[in-house]
Amino acid sequence: MSAALTDAPAEASRPTPGAPLRLRGLGRSFGEHVVLQGIDLDVAAGELVAILGSSGSGKSTLLRIVGGLDAATSGEVAIDGEPVTGIDPRVAIGFQEPRLLPWRSVADNIALGLPAGLSRPERASRIQELLRLIGLTDFAGHRPRQISGGMAQRTSLARALARRPDVLLLDEPFGALDALTRLRMQDLLLSVLDEAPTTTLLVTHDVDEALQLADRVIVLGPTGDAPGAGIQQLLVVPGDRPRDRGSAELARLRAELLDALGIDRHAH
Repeated sequence: MSAALTDAPAEASRPTPGAPLRLRGLGRSFGEHVVLQGIDLDVAAGELVAILGSSGSGKSTLLRIVGGLDAATSGEVAIDGEPVTGIDPRVAIGFQEPRLLPWRSVADNIALGLPAGLSRPERASRIQELLRLIGLTDFAGHRPRQISGGMAQRTSLARALARRPDVLLLDEPFGALDALTRLRMQDLLLSVLDEAPTTTLLVTHDVDEALQLADRVIVLGPTGDAPGAGIQQLLVVPGDRPRDRGSAELARLRAELLDALGIDRHAH
């Protein structure tokens, strides 16, 4: 294993709002089928941790448990020391599909993520702030069918950030986008989190995406003879973001992660 599970990055180059996230002894079984077992992880406030693993390794299940959408069979999740016991208002989730309401405008879809109790001026101000953050101020009145897939995913991200969550969970948020749009969305996510950082867990199948975005990367997979997936490997990604996608260090880490995932780098 490349680093202790509780190791945080050596330095923080940006402000760190959000809240620390702690997973202890986390496990999930469906009948006799064990999906996750013995997950221990500390995520610092404002840190972004990417989660890799083969299909069926429990990545999305882990995210659902952290978000309170599913219950662990064993162990606990705590945000800022307070247990997560169900759907938690401190957590926001972004999915692979934008899931926008087609009859609402971009601005109105973003508004769905706002907390209750805001005055009308406060709501309008927050929506304008988010539109600026994702670069869609000129598209506020457009319906989802009038914008591109990348714009729709930006809108979904803004909706997730609308109430300033302590923890942001992203489940393959760019997986349905073409390669070029995906790269642009990665850069956008970095700029958004640089300006409005929050503690983030990112599930992805893309090793390069994990290395470009994350402070640390974990690989879920078999650990010894125990059933279910645990944290098979954890590594710290060096260097400030945005990172040089062609750097030799990232290439080395990419090879390390591909090996952990059981992918033959020399196959043709």
